[in-house]
Amino acid sequence: MFRRIFIALLLALPLRAAEPAPEQPTLIIVTGAAGEESFGSSFAVWAANWRSAGGATGAQMTMITPEDKDARESVRKAVEGTTKESTATLWVVLLGHGSFDGREGKFNLPGNDLSASDLVAWLKPLQRPVVVVCGFSASGAFLKPLAAPNRIVITATRSGAENNYARFAGYLADTITAPSADIDKDGQTSLLEAWLAAGQRTAEFYKNDDRLATEHALLDDNSDGFGTPTDWFQGIRVVKKSSDQRAPDGLRAHQVHLVPSLAERALSPERRAQRDTIERELAQLRETKASMPEQEFYAKLETLLLQLARIYRESPGAAAKGQ
Repeated sequence: MFRRIFIALLLALPLRAAEPAPEQPTLIIVTGAAGEESFGSSFAVWAANWRSAGGATGAQMTMITPEDKDARESVRKAVEGTTKESTATLWVVLLGHGSFDGREGKFNLPGNDLSASDLVAWLKPLQRPVVVVCGFSASGAFLKPLAAPNRIVITATRSGAENNYARFAGYLADTITAPSADIDKDGQTSLLEAWLAAGQRTAEFYKNDDRLATEHALLDDNSDGFGTPTDWFQGIRVVKKSSDQRAPDGLRAHQVHLVPSLAERALSPERRAQRDTIERELAQLRETKASMPEQEFYAKLETLLLQLARIYRESPGAAAKGQ
């Protein structure tokens, strides 16, 4: 029934002119101190993969490398120099080694290290979506301090105590735009999908090498600072619940793409925000289905699907994302 209504509305609603092109994302890629030459080579490859992905979407990019002897100051200038208010996402990607002294996490840089509190302070004035990829050992210590509304934080480890070399960041650099990671087959790889694929590859490495896993990636996109591990997901949905019934992570990360499809780009920032809000309402509705009268559930479902149909109908070239 709902598919027929959805199609009927698409045919009935008038077409509108093409939407203006959305703002381009900002990508800050920071390669930390290598420690050993072999690590430095790996970090450089990971950074190059991110740079290639950013180039594919026309991102405004800043590359900060170990050759910069005052890298911490360069990171500060790059973050504070970005547009404060924007609908475009700021990506901060940190690749290398980290440490935790029992009080605060640090990202190792030539010269002064970058602390979690540094990044918290520099990001605070920004009124725009932010993604922070903490691709380094002990990065779990960055999760709670960095968690905030309209922000997605990914860490390679679940705590500051996991302080061995973290391979996860290399896998994420491979999967961030990989078509093979596109779980829902909508023609684009979301941050959530890339993170899940990277987590799976990390787990496979330790299993195949018969090693005890020393890194467990987390994702926080609901701002509670707890994060969710990759093995809580089936497909793109969380299938496990915490003992205190915290809200799951993942929905917002699935709405973020470093390289969006043509259909996604056809949506204006305003319509994309409307679409994302409806998708979140649909997810919440699914969570309450068991406790709601069937007639009420399907009535609310119909309303939301019709709203989605209108958004896509009024954005020529945009296609529904597998609702």
